[in-house]
Amino acid sequence: KNANKKVFSKFSTKIDNLGQNFTLDNLKSLIRNETDSDFTRLTIEYLPLKFSRRHGDPSRPWNQFSINLKDEDGSKVLDYEGNWRDIFQNWESLAYSYPAFIEGMIFKFLNASTFDGYNPYRLTKDGFDWEIIEPDDPWSYIGYWGDHQIIYLQKFLEFLNDYNPERLKSLLSEEVFVYANVPYKIKSYGDIVKDPKDTIDFDHDSDKLIRQLRTKLGADGALLQNQNQNIVHVNFIEKILATSLAKLSNLIPEAGIWMNTQRPEWNDANNALVGNGVSMVTLYYLRRFMAFFKAMFDKVDASENYQISQELYNLFNHIQETFESHQALTNQSFSDDVRKTITDQLGQAASEFRLQIYEQQFSGQKQELKAGEIKSFINLSLQYLEQSIKANKRSDDLYHAYNLATFDNDKIRVSYLEEMLEGQVAVLSSKYLKSKEAVKVLDALKHSALFREDQYSYLLYPNKDLKGFLERNRIPEASVKSSDLLQKLVEDKHVGIIQKDVLGNYHFNGNFNNVKFLKKALNDLAETEYAELVSKDFNLICQIYEEVFNHKAFTGRSGTFYGYEGLGSIYWHMVSKLQLAVLECCNKAIADNESPEVLGRLLEHYYEINEGIGVHKSPKLYGAFPTDPYSHTPYGKGAQQPGMTGQVKEDILSRFGELGVDFEDGVLKFEPNLLRKNEFLKEDKAVNYVTVNKEIQHLDLKPDQLFYTICQTPVIYHKSNKNKIKVEFNDGSTNSIDSLELPKDISKTIFKRANRVKLLHIEIEESILK
Repeated sequence: KNANKKVFSKFSTKIDNLGQNFTLDNLKSLIRNETDSDFTRLTIEYLPLKFSRRHGDPSRPWNQFSINLKDEDGSKVLDYEGNWRDIFQNWESLAYSYPAFIEGMIFKFLNASTFDGYNPYRLTKDGFDWEIIEPDDPWSYIGYWGDHQIIYLQKFLEFLNDYNPERLKSLLSEEVFVYANVPYKIKSYGDIVKDPKDTIDFDHDSDKLIRQLRTKLGADGALLQNQNQNIVHVNFIEKILATSLAKLSNLIPEAGIWMNTQRPEWNDANNALVGNGVSMVTLYYLRRFMAFFKAMFDKVDASENYQISQELYNLFNHIQETFESHQALTNQSFSDDVRKTITDQLGQAASEFRLQIYEQQFSGQKQELKAGEIKSFINLSLQYLEQSIKANKRSDDLYHAYNLATFDNDKIRVSYLEEMLEGQVAVLSSKYLKSKEAVKVLDALKHSALFREDQYSYLLYPNKDLKGFLERNRIPEASVKSSDLLQKLVEDKHVGIIQKDVLGNYHFNGNFNNVKFLKKALNDLAETEYAELVSKDFNLICQIYEEVFNHKAFTGRSGTFYGYEGLGSIYWHMVSKLQLAVLECCNKAIADNESPEVLGRLLEHYYEINEGIGVHKSPKLYGAFPTDPYSHTPYGKGAQQPGMTGQVKEDILSRFGELGVDFEDGVLKFEPNLLRKNEFLKEDKAVNYVTVNKEIQHLDLKPDQLFYTICQTPVIYHKSNKNKIKVEFNDGSTNSIDSLELPKDISKTIFKRANRVKLLHIEIEESILK
């Protein structure tokens, strides 16, 4: 009713027949024989949550939301809202407890993303919102974050593939997906190159129209329509391509994915990198994304056909042609001029695609795309991504996180920033490194400037000594002498651009905020007797200005503050991201039968990172109650800024990983390869737990046991000399299994929280435990 009044009117009787309480299977039965794609979409998207999540910093504009537990008459309601990033990262861990809802989470994710490959900033049960320009609010701004579309979606897709692989395959051609219609217009490629920090226009007319449509139709009024004023419906393949092509069209070879949509990435402490910055972080995640689909399409017949929008098909072909024409260089390296050529071709193709939809909307025409074509495109893309990863390995065995791109006529020059923890986490998560290479990265990380000895943990960026006030804005004398104009201005005591102080030091005008102010002053000077010298030295003086201030490498508060993820700061969520990435590396080493030495070194790093996380520390060392969540620990202070950061999610996932909880091919497995013997009970322990039916149950545990729940089903681990599962059912029957893998039917009842299984007794061979 809130989403689409027309669909509600058509199906209201069926919905009413569900009653007040119903199972997810009841709900899905509604759409089995229906052909209305909007009804199917809205039914699958339904998530019975009462949950919201604000960012830890209450000053952020996207924190304007409420947690609504009751409606106007006082009855309970289900409701959720929060910013995009925080909602989806929490759902990732929620999926382990409610796996049957993963499909709805994926639908909600994909259907709130735009045709040009991005997402709005706030998600609610009834749709999504976007930032608007508010003249009276200095915080108001518009733009799209960069990396969220790839890694958050990737984790969801991997989960669905493990939980229900057949469903993921069946989704590929189903036209039950839509595009969010956000009133932002990304500028043309030429305009983006001219000013990569000002790249999105807010379309006030479109904003007004979308809001009118939402009032008339419901939340679906904010979905993209085609030339016939019908909601654009596309399949899963198209949504994945739209997301992938948005990133690949911003690829700068050997540099990363260009951050040119006015917002930073996951770590907004680096917000000043927007425009000049190029993200290897997103590229590492994109490599994992593409490798996932390569494995998937290797199992699909090459002749299988998918219908995608004609306009997106054209973009697909343009990017493919660009990649093919320079493919040989992926085995070598890219020169600055070839790098510019490729970036221009990719960027121009995406620009033309966007402009066509902005001006003409989707035509509704579809084009066949064969699975074989997709497979070739994935392989080609992987060549470019993996070549860039190789090129971004540093001499100290770490990997670059963010780079800087300088557009210089027919060239793009790449320069590098200092090492960052984010880059190491992302490359370890890329699934590109071999186990021995992962060990090298972690060894190098431990011996780098990112390791903070007092907390036995890792900084976001190396600490550094900042220049004092009197050391800033000093122009080297050699630079002044290289410019006839600067020398003449000093001689004439013309202080509009440069001034010489009483100590003989040279300074640019202190009122200049950035090079734009300098350029304006030079242009004004061009109307005077200095015109000839201005023409001769204009570019040289701009270059000198950038050399003095190096604004291009300015990262924001991460390089200037001491609090708020600033200098010398540990950001705990990133440390937990590191822990989860290393856990994945450990599991990969086990699956690949790596040597005991390699696995042992990976495990050593994992346990060390785990011990360095705040919850394991004393209040004195942590500077706060260790079990309370805090955002970061600055240099010289205890933990700061309380709030439920995404660290909670990473820690839950890591703990499930240690316990060996694993979904594979639709079955529940237990592979506690990282679990330590000393975590088992040393003495008797009484515990209470809550069943699926909300009943409190009591258990008396013994030494050498360990207890937890999965999908609210209680599990007891027992140290043993064999691997075995004993299943106790609520009807009094039992089942014994001589392995650590449950049959599919029992797994399914646990996933569905059907309250059929009373207790799982799992005997674990002690030799498995660490």
